[in-house]
Amino acid sequence: MKAPLKYAVTGSTVVALAVAVLWPFLDSAGRQGVLLAAAIALPVQVGAFWALMGLKHKVNGFLAVWAGGTLLRMLVVAAAAVLAIRTEMDGAVPMLLSLAGFFFGLLLLEPMYFRAEPDEVT
Repeated sequence: MKAPLKYAVTGSTVVALAVAVLWPFLDSAGRQGVLLAAAIALPVQVGAFWALMGLKHKVNGFLAVWAGGTLLRMLVVAAAAVLAIRTEMDGAVPMLLSLAGFFFGLLLLEPMYFRAEPDEVT
């Protein structure tokens, strides 16, 4: 199994566990916010990781994608905050906290999947 797919499966499991742990402590609006945050964070993070892994052997490309992914995550959180405020969304606070938390947690998983694949070792 390739690293991006392993990362996606592990990330999905981590996000699902986090949602399950938070679920009993949230009201209906908070639950919707946390689910929305998971639905936003997981594809963005997996896409950024996939791009990063595609250029892991090219230093300049890797650094450009790494910086771009960091900027993308910040823009996603900022856009979600602006939209939540403009629409006066119920559950905005749990959504934004969860979004930032999911990005941070998933970011911490990335180094586990940077090892060389068996077919890459010469």
